[in-house]
Amino acid sequence: MNLGRAIALCRKQRGYNQAQLAEKAEISISYLSLLEQNKRKDPTLSIIQRISEALAIPSGILFFLAADQTELSGLPVDLQEKLSFAALQLLNEQPPEQALI
Repeated sequence: MNLGRAIALCRKQRGYNQAQLAEKAEISISYLSLLEQNKRKDPTLSIIQRISEALAIPSGILFFLAADQTELSGLPVDLQEKLSFAALQLLNEQPPEQALI
């Protein structure tokens, strides 16, 4: 998975459309769309932080989901996304002091 797909996955889990997330993160819809399509691969840490805050998740979750998970790479994409959803749910259940930052 890449960072763009991780953002889209978290956005969908939160029930936001692109316009809602873009507004909350104070970025343009077109920029968010390019990020999610992996056509912009250079977001600043500030942008990632704003997106994370808009999604109410630690930015570490985005990096975790975006990490090259080679052990999952042979699985179908839909199964990879289901496993990522499960991982995100587990991370969200952790107390804030244990969450990734």
